[in-house]
Amino acid sequence: MNTNQPLADRLRPVSLDDYIGQQHLVGKNAILRNSIESGNIPSFILWGPPGVGKTTLAKIIAHKLSRPFYSLSAINSGVKDIRETIEKAKKTQFFNQPNPILFIDEIHRFSKSQQDSLLGSVEQGIITLIGATTENPSFEVISPLLSRCQVYVLKSLGKDELTEILSRALAQDVYLKKLQVKIAEYEALLRLSGGDARKLLNILELVTSAADNNKVTITNKMVLEKVQENLALYDKSGEQHYDIISAFIKSIRGSDPNGAVYWLARMVEGGEDPKFIARRLVVLAAEDIGLANPNALLLANSGFEAVNKIGWPESRIILSEVAIYLATSPKSNSAYQAISEAQALVKEKGDLPVPLNIRNAPTRLMKDIGYGKDYKYAHSFKGNFVIEEFLPEEIKNTILYQPQDNAKETEIKTRLSKLWKDRYNY
Repeated sequence: MNTNQPLADRLRPVSLDDYIGQQHLVGKNAILRNSIESGNIPSFILWGPPGVGKTTLAKIIAHKLSRPFYSLSAINSGVKDIRETIEKAKKTQFFNQPNPILFIDEIHRFSKSQQDSLLGSVEQGIITLIGATTENPSFEVISPLLSRCQVYVLKSLGKDELTEILSRALAQDVYLKKLQVKIAEYEALLRLSGGDARKLLNILELVTSAADNNKVTITNKMVLEKVQENLALYDKSGEQHYDIISAFIKSIRGSDPNGAVYWLARMVEGGEDPKFIARRLVVLAAEDIGLANPNALLLANSGFEAVNKIGWPESRIILSEVAIYLATSPKSNSAYQAISEAQALVKEKGDLPVPLNIRNAPTRLMKDIGYGKDYKYAHSFKGNFVIEEFLPEEIKNTILYQPQDNAKETEIKTRLSKLWKDRYNY
């Protein structure tokens, strides 16, 4: 194939009718489609995994509404670039022409000052902002900007959608339709894509690039062999990203500081977002170490805050310290199991009534009908404890929290057994 333009770019849809997926947003009578067809779109943020059509959707909207379209990437754009783009947008404001669209890819990578520089122009309607992010905007986008934007969640593409993309590529691409391509097996193509259309088309282009006599039959074995030979196909937003973070988490869970630091180094050298790593460490501290060492969550959270303050490359040292501390800490997932058990119980039993004795009674009427009656105030009793029923009648005496075998939770187990006698007799 004598082209430098990737297949995914050659096949990029130019209208909503050609756009595959996200029917909850752009299908018939869906919220975003109605907004587009009315010609009155707000500033908004598209949040979803890689390769599901965030950039494509922004370009389709600009084309559909005949709006000037400016695009910036948070990876290589600074405040100066933002201001220059906004100045260009201001110059188009005449004769009641609709305001331009400013698309910012990976907006979660913008610093607070960069995001601050967008506020005025969004608020004044100089631009309509469309941001794209793979990270939860609640954590990554400043509150003043987030409050001025709608957030639309995009989903990974399903099997039917990915298969349709493959069929369209083979039928419509100027190069592929000249070949005789038969997909004998789909499993490896779909599994390795991970719901990412861009990755799927990259793999398709890879396996068809060496067609013999313009004929190629695609099998699972062929796909796996080609991908293994071309690992550069995957970047930090792709499969290797998820494999390495998985190895990192499992090394810490398995109490191996060497494995933890090695996989951390792989992410550091690969340009992984340090805030992503720091967030995963906070979750791990609660899920896998928990009450075996409550200080782990405090250190992980402090590490997250420090990473946000210090920046790169020094943050790698902070991440290393936290990772090693968590890896060498005793482990317990009792808090994780307790909330999982409790959620399962809620789903099974439904909304059981709160016992009258522990209901809130802010009014005289509520007190008269028994709200709060006979509630025993723990601090009025010896040792600041008294046996009381806190679960609904139907599930009373249910044990959800099970202390595990570590020094800290052995103390907890002993204390609970002493206080509650038979009820918490582990």
